Amino acid sequence: MQSALASSKLDPPLRKNLTAIFLTGLFFWSSMASQLPTLPLYLNTLTQSLDEVGLIMGSFAIGLLACRSYLGKLTDRRGRTYTMRIGLAVAMIVPLCYALFPSIPLLIFFRAIHGISIAAFASSYSALIADLAPIANRGKIIGYMSLVNPLGLAIGPALGGAMYQFWGYQALFVVASLFALSGLLLTSQIKIVEVVTKTGELVNQAPAKFWQTFLNPRIRVICTVLLIVGIAFGTISAFMPILMQQKQITMNAGVFYMSAALSGFMIRLPLARLSDSWGRGIFISVGIMCYGSSLLIIYLASQDYHFVISGIMEGIGAGIVIPTVVALLADRTVPLERGYVFGLTWIGFDVGIAMAGPIMGKLTGLVGVNNIFAITTGLCLVGLWIFATQSNKTVTNSLKFAIGSSKDDDYAIKPVVT
Repeated sequence: MQSALASSKLDPPLRKNLTAIFLTGLFFWSSMASQLPTLPLYLNTLTQSLDEVGLIMGSFAIGLLACRSYLGKLTDRRGRTYTMRIGLAVAMIVPLCYALFPSIPLLIFFRAIHGISIAAFASSYSALIADLAPIANRGKIIGYMSLVNPLGLAIGPALGGAMYQFWGYQALFVVASLFALSGLLLTSQIKIVEVVTKTGELVNQAPAKFWQTFLNPRIRVICTVLLIVGIAFGTISAFMPILMQQKQITMNAGVFYMSAALSGFMIRLPLARLSDSWGRGIFISVGIMCYGSSLLIIYLASQDYHFVISGIMEGIGAGIVIPTVVALLADRTVPLERGYVFGLTWIGFDVGIAMAGPIMGKLTGLVGVNNIFAITTGLCLVGLWIFATQSNKTVTNSLKFAIGSSKDDDYAIKPVVT
């Protein structure tokens, strides 16, 4: 990580600060990811109802939805590290509650509380990186710093799966808590840097009201893209390990997440260098297609290696969409509103996760677990069409932006030259 940042010719104090932020994010996402391959299986030992499993997994988004707006404002008002610490504290406490209180109603409650951790941490982390990254290579720095996600997805599920296999679920939850504690302690090494920017008259404006911001064309389509990605991610997280059991796949579900992590890691390095020059649109389009391909492969899968290929495609999709959306939001916002807008925009992702668990869980009773992955594949195609036709002010401009023949000329905030 240090060598990657050094190649960007950043000042040593800023490089050191970004490294501390990166390690904090790595501990957080390792904590969250350590529970991905095993939590649905743990819930399945407590209830045989897939509706209840889906409800518990999907309730994670309740905390996200309830707190995104407030925590977005809080990170602009109290500072990025303040809300990062809130997220890490929640991520430290809740896994222990999973182990201590194995009751369905309580698990729904604690799962919803767990969602607050991402609402607090993810937006403040992204906003802090966007604040610090020089505009000329913003995409590159955001791409490098977003590597915490695939690395966390590699470390977390591998270690969490090992803890579960050798020592049971309780050890898994303790490890998840210790990851978050380590990140919380590391936040003391993050130095607050005052960011001065010149991007025009929007700097002096207060953030708009909720619906005014949420329905703004520069935000609305990004929310829609994240809604589709959230449904895809939520469906995979809640039902892919169960589908593997139904198809009698002997491979540990953690291998899927490790495949996704490795491919996500590998794609972000070249992506980080290209999105500043090629524009954001083409990468978002390709990322949505990769998500759709991953879901289609799961639907058709019958062998272990099919799930490995699907994990690779899912990792590429996440590795492209997530950092590119963050960079695109940074292009379309100023620091005064950035935390708030980031929080609101990611509500689309939250709603997708919230819908995926209970709705897809209900659909399993009608069409079966396997067919919900075909349905979600179709949703990805709908999301791609929406982005290709509505991401800019006209269909023509949107299509050009989506295929990479033009940049975000309609909505990107132009720096003021002095």
